Amino acid sequence: MKKRFRRLKIAAVVAGVFVFLVYLNNASSLADPLPGGPFLVAHRALGQGFEREGLTNKTCTAARMLPPEHEFLENTMASIAAAFDFGAETIEIDIHPTVDGRFAVFHDWTVDCRTDGSGVTREHTLEALQKLDAGYGYTADGGETFPFRGRGVGLIPALEEVLTTFPDRYFILDVKGNDPSEAPKLAERITALDRTGGVGFVGGPRPVDWLHEVLPDVRTVNR
Repeated sequence: MKKRFRRLKIAAVVAGVFVFLVYLNNASSLADPLPGGPFLVAHRALGQGFEREGLTNKTCTAARMLPPEHEFLENTMASIAAAFDFGAETIEIDIHPTVDGRFAVFHDWTVDCRTDGSGVTREHTLEALQKLDAGYGYTADGGETFPFRGRGVGLIPALEEVLTTFPDRYFILDVKGNDPSEAPKLAERITALDRTGGVGFVGGPRPVDWLHEVLPDVRTVNR
């Protein structure tokens, strides 16, 4: 087990360095390094590996998971805590607005791939999303077995939960949509939590550009 987690830690560090370098290379607004020099970014916190050959933006990565070497699912509270424990200094998480005015931490545009639900992620309430099994769709053998099925109920966190649980940590928030109307709600939520100094924004150009204008001290980069 110790050897397995040592390999996991090394992989997380390498992935974090890669993500951070790509992040800087594609962000003119981030040309000046953050205080303290280079640092490690964990993409979606700590998640399951998957086969990358032939990937498109519509690929269900849960259905092509590699044999699991750890128990964590991406974008969950446990995986965020584990990523920080393994040395990440910043974590990128994905966010969607919900129909009840909240923000859910979840990657996919729909819930069909990873969960036992269906439909567009942002067309759910946060409560409905948290009733889903976030581990339902993960399989490493073409659907013969599903090692995380039944273990992911309630694991989709609210953005507020993440930011209040880790108040002294820096997060890169990936705004998954391109609807500018969600930007004011996000700015209001971040300001109310007093976290404008603890987040950066990436993602859809229209909401991210709006956030850059309204919160000029927050680092941003659009796609």
